Amino acid sequence: MTTLKNWVITHQNLAAWIALAIGMDAILIYEARDVGLEPSQWVWLIVITTLVAGACVWIISWGDDEEEEVNG
Repeated sequence: MTTLKNWVITHQNLAAWIALAIGMDAILIYEARDVGLEPSQWVWLIVITTLVAGACVWIISWGDDEEEEVNG
């Protein structure tokens, strides 16, 4: 457990991306389960949703640099 905690502290943006992607993908799968998508459509929707989660974390992290300059 300590190893996982240290990894999350060291790689905060990557950990946030993974957590957000899992949540967004779960919501996507739950909400679109009865739409009748083909397997390739599911794959691409999950890939794009995961990339959107990464973009969200990246945009949110822009403010982190400004905060470090003020405090550092």
